[in-house]
Amino acid sequence: MFRTSTYNTRLMSLPTVAIVGRPNVGKSSLLNRLARKRVSIVDPTPGVTRDRVAVIIDIDVPLDIEDGEGIEPRMIELVDTGGWGIYTTEAGRFDDAGHDLAALRSDIEQQIKAAMEQANLILFLIDAQSGLMPLDEIVADLLRKNSLEERVLCVANKTDSDSWEAHAMEAASLGFGTPTCVSAKNGYGGSELSDLIWTRLADLPSLPERDAEMKVAIVGKRNAGKSTLINSLAGEERCIVSEIAGTTRDSLDVRFEMKDRAFLAIDTAGLRRRKSFDGSIDYYAYHRMLQSIRRADVVCFLVDATRPISKVDQKLGQELQRQFKPTVIVVNKWDLVDESKANPEDFLDYLTRELRGLDFAPIVFASAEENQGLEEIVSMAFNLYEQAGHHEATSRINSIVEAILKKRGPSSRLGTQAKLLYASQVASRPPTIALVVNQPQLFRGRYERYLLNRLREELPFSEVPIRLVFSKRKRMALQDLKEGKNRS
Repeated sequence: MFRTSTYNTRLMSLPTVAIVGRPNVGKSSLLNRLARKRVSIVDPTPGVTRDRVAVIIDIDVPLDIEDGEGIEPRMIELVDTGGWGIYTTEAGRFDDAGHDLAALRSDIEQQIKAAMEQANLILFLIDAQSGLMPLDEIVADLLRKNSLEERVLCVANKTDSDSWEAHAMEAASLGFGTPTCVSAKNGYGGSELSDLIWTRLADLPSLPERDAEMKVAIVGKRNAGKSTLINSLAGEERCIVSEIAGTTRDSLDVRFEMKDRAFLAIDTAGLRRRKSFDGSIDYYAYHRMLQSIRRADVVCFLVDATRPISKVDQKLGQELQRQFKPTVIVVNKWDLVDESKANPEDFLDYLTRELRGLDFAPIVFASAEENQGLEEIVSMAFNLYEQAGHHEATSRINSIVEAILKKRGPSSRLGTQAKLLYASQVASRPPTIALVVNQPQLFRGRYERYLLNRLREELPFSEVPIRLVFSKRKRMALQDLKEGKNRS
């Protein structure tokens, strides 16, 4: 909830299924299997998943349900949690900067407990192949201590074939009934598990249909305050916030409702220089961040007001331009800046110099920690979403481009004049304008940048990237001309 603004947000209330258990029982693999896509990072290193990683999925109606053809699939939020009890990196207890990762223990365990308490159904995973271990008993005791037994469905993962089912039955001793045997690796038992999830949630009310939601990726270098921003929007500790850089590994989806609109906020791993990657987990986290940018409609690019713009910031800005993403530049931690030494106007000039190519992107000064500027961030994101989705009439685009060329058009060294034959908007998000011209090479480079700036002044795309596609009118082939004469 925005505690310092007139807007209210709340987490979307879908039926929630949480996956819990000790490390290395395959929680992330099961989430990916049920989601039918790679959402969570899967790695044998304990402690890879730290936050709650959530995804919205549809659970199909079981085949044995009478008259099931007219029933819609059940939309649920599936949540992966950290493994209870072990929190390390590939190198061990300490990260590459020497921070003791044991400091994250209470935060990770708090995230697991929150997922358990908020879930309508808890999938308690055990490993059928390694058998029960003391940490499994600890998780079981935790579920009983919080009176969550009725919500628990015990699942024996790594039951790769029916030959492993006898081993899986050991989990019945935990007191949560006969375990459901599945294999996240090869899909064994997946249909039975989906049917059980649908059945256990069948009596819960369905979420009413809503307009298509805006997807907003929160990106920036390490410790820029991305997770803090998500938590401030949610009004709860939805993501782990720590001074230890790189705490967030996965890209985390958190859905919000604001008035009658919904949006999805995607918290991403902090960007760092590739030569500083600490093993494969950093590599996968980096590529998940790039995937999050690709699927986002709008990007909130957080920069730390207390630190100079770095090469990492500049590289991220270039990536946003390459992908033509509408971008809100959020100057976070502005409350920590001494205004006698730096004012907003000077900082705007500084950002324009350092983040070249993003001079059209709106800038919001904020403090996620102090809940300042949150209303402006979300409002601006919706504004950019609407701008990028606008479709302009072909006649107006043609008249505007012709007027621009008449006032100042490109020409070659040999005196060839540029001519526009046709212009039209062919796509939205990003706004894409196709221009059929006599000599496409005349328009590329410096003149293309000039044309983009003029188009932003004339069209309702003043704060979003515009993609220009130049092409030359194709002459009719000789064979086409002959066929045309024969037809006549």
